[in-house]
Amino acid sequence: MDKARMAMGVGLTAALLVQSGCSVFGDRRNAPPVDTPPAEEIIDDLIYQDRRRPRSTIWDLFRARPDQGQVGAVNKYIWNATLETLDFLPVQSVDPFTGVITTGYGTPPGGGRSYRATILVSDPALDARSLNVALMTRGGPAPAATVRAIEDAILTRARQLRAQDSGL
Repeated sequence: MDKARMAMGVGLTAALLVQSGCSVFGDRRNAPPVDTPPAEEIIDDLIYQDRRRPRSTIWDLFRARPDQGQVGAVNKYIWNATLETLDFLPVQSVDPFTGVITTGYGTPPGGGRSYRATILVSDPALDARSLNVALMTRGGPAPAATVRAIEDAILTRARQLRAQDSGL
């Protein structure tokens, strides 16, 4: 029985040596980092294991807030500046979530030609790329210089509104 115990001891010792030596052969320095979820997500999973996570908690007061210059998916300064600048045109439809303003025909103060406009505010940024103006006259498309002047007037007014807002 001593030989059986000795053989078992030698076998266990050999197995332990082989197992402990496994990490010697593998170089883990070039291994990709382990992707772990953020601590906030882990804590939420632990707290709300079987229950639904509430929409908001008291800790939401300390989290980053979304940009207040947005109305839906559009910039509120460009949106308001458009409505102010083109106030001589009768508004037919507005949709702040898609950013489309459609007007009927109207004549600007001191002008003789009537215009109709469709405006698309496509981005939440206060940027010229966020604004697309399509201007029509009763005879067809308005000249490009007129459209550019309207866009410039809207963007200038949007910057003025933003400057007034930041002064509060």
